[in-house]
Amino acid sequence: MRNWFKSGAPWIWLTGGAVSVSLVAVVGLLALIAWRGLSFFWPSTVYEFDLEELNGHRHTVIGELYDSELVPADRIIDSGVKLPEGHGEMIERFLLKTGNREYVDLDFRWIMETQIKGEQAPKDIAVFERSTNGNFYGYVVGLQQGEQAVNVSDMRGELIARMERAIELNGKADDLQHGPIGKINYRLERMRLEERGLELKGQLDAAAQQKFVDEREQLQQDYLVLEKELFAFREQASRDSVIVKDMDGREVNLPMAKILDVYFPNDMGFFAKFSHWVHQLVKFVVSEPREANTEGGVFPAIFGTVFMVMLMAVIVTPLGVVAAIYLHEYAKKGPITKMIRIAVINLAGVPSIVYGVFGLGFFVYMLGGSLDQLFYPEALPSPTFGSPGVIWSALTLAILTLPVVIVSTEEGLSRIPSSVRQGSLALGATKAETLWRIIIPMASPAIMTGLILAVARAAGEVAPLMLVGVVKMAPTLPLDGNFPYFHLERKFMHLGFHIYDVGFQSPNVEAARPLVYATAFLLVTVIVGLNMAAIGIRNHLREKFRSLDQ
Repeated sequence: MRNWFKSGAPWIWLTGGAVSVSLVAVVGLLALIAWRGLSFFWPSTVYEFDLEELNGHRHTVIGELYDSELVPADRIIDSGVKLPEGHGEMIERFLLKTGNREYVDLDFRWIMETQIKGEQAPKDIAVFERSTNGNFYGYVVGLQQGEQAVNVSDMRGELIARMERAIELNGKADDLQHGPIGKINYRLERMRLEERGLELKGQLDAAAQQKFVDEREQLQQDYLVLEKELFAFREQASRDSVIVKDMDGREVNLPMAKILDVYFPNDMGFFAKFSHWVHQLVKFVVSEPREANTEGGVFPAIFGTVFMVMLMAVIVTPLGVVAAIYLHEYAKKGPITKMIRIAVINLAGVPSIVYGVFGLGFFVYMLGGSLDQLFYPEALPSPTFGSPGVIWSALTLAILTLPVVIVSTEEGLSRIPSSVRQGSLALGATKAETLWRIIIPMASPAIMTGLILAVARAAGEVAPLMLVGVVKMAPTLPLDGNFPYFHLERKFMHLGFHIYDVGFQSPNVEAARPLVYATAFLLVTVIVGLNMAAIGIRNHLREKFRSLDQ
């Protein structure tokens, strides 16, 4: 046994076991997040419960079964709820999503097994996904076109056809509103700023004023034409409606323009449910959030996260590489260089919120405020760059991740033999040529490793972004079709902050809980995707410059 310990085999088994446990824990955590998040989009069975209260009152509840738990009967009695005689020590209760928010106080409710007198899952129960007020559950009674009833033999087919028509018309209206109409509004605002800028400079003469007046009149005429077309699309989309009988027996008229999807989950087979699941998953990725981020998709958050990380990478890579080259290739060995290296290493341990405060004070207020004074006086007192934005977020995270890139690049430079440098210099190359053609290409895999670590950390940071640019809901993306196309001063959405907002600031906790898991899994997927792309580039560089290592 003593020889076995001296051989080091126990420590090999110990480290191998620790790695295995860590790997299982990570995979298990990702599997849990994926299951909790992705299962949310699976069309659940909708039940119709016949409930009886202690006073004998009976009523019907329609909804999706979200959760169930066993609760001690004493705890239920202590909360003021009466239970029927002969109940057991444990009572099972169920969490139902009942929707129909305009007619029900809460779209989630708990019911106890002692209340249930009947349960069924009728195949003709429809689930309506709406742009406002969440889902609506009920039985389709009829269709209306304007004020007239529509008599058809295939009610479901006609319902889906008219819903798709309304969705197409709403899509055309949205494209018109965000496209040509948005360009006109953007141009009018730019004209206002240009006119005020000329006025501040004393160059706003009669000819310039007339030019602005003529262009503004032309834009107003174009706007009226587009507005008329927009209202026509909206009116056509609002032509149809569907009559649905809810769980209280009332017939509700739902405008087709507010319906995003309709399906009959109890009458769907496995493949139909799988197709619907894929459809809902794609909608979650490509659509915008709604209902205080508790419904809809996360595309603006995905775009903001990727855009900000890529902008940060463009900023931090040259800064980190240049700093590492200076420290390793040019700086003399001495106390000052040693202090700089210690400072760089210590910067990696500074809490991220401190970087956020620094970014808010230096980048936003000082640098951004100075830019507004110099280049955008016509927009004052409304700030342009003097308020949080994506550029300041990228710069803040670039400083936060700069030590990682510097240390990784220095490690790569130190692994290059000095004979390579000396041979290049002996052949007549200058030091700059040696660095550019020999040293940097050989160190490029290490540079990419530092960039991978920087991207992995920056993509998951939330605390500093809350101070320097991220918001709950961004009205526009940092990239659009209006010149100069990249609007780095705009605020943006981020997947990490979206998780925080949905999980801790949501007015509807039960509805938001599955979205927390789904968004978390999506954030991990985005980070893995960015890292895999960087790893692929690193491996390509490693193979490309392998001959230099030899």
